Amino acid sequence: QVQLVASGGGLVQTGGSLRLSCAASGRTFSSIAMGWFRQAPGKERELVAAISSSGGSRYYADSVKGRFTISRDNAKNMVYLQMNSLKPEDTAVYYCAASHYALVSARGADFASWGQGVQVTVSS
Repeated sequence: QVQLVASGGGLVQTGGSLRLSCAASGRTFSSIAMGWFRQAPGKERELVAAISSSGGSRYYADSVKGRFTISRDNAKNMVYLQMNSLKPEDTAVYYCAASHYALVSARGADFASWGQGVQVTVSS
């Protein structure tokens, strides 16, 4: 089981940037895909971005394409989400998650371990 600790949330104005970080423990980190999910009040959790175990493949939700970038550093057991041009609709609790698999997946059911959420609030 991979344990995940997310950080980097906060309050930012529309158009601003934030970078989320997720520290993972466990020797299997470099062999599993990782993802960032978010959940806004009253809405279902959605996958925002995912990255394969090697970092060679990425998935982005349409709503964040061109604005968010997911990356990972397998030497440091870290995954990141760089968020630029933030909008009020990006306001949510963001969670990092570890997949069962090495390849990128857009299915929430493919993710096995979850970190604690971090709040991201974008003011208009």
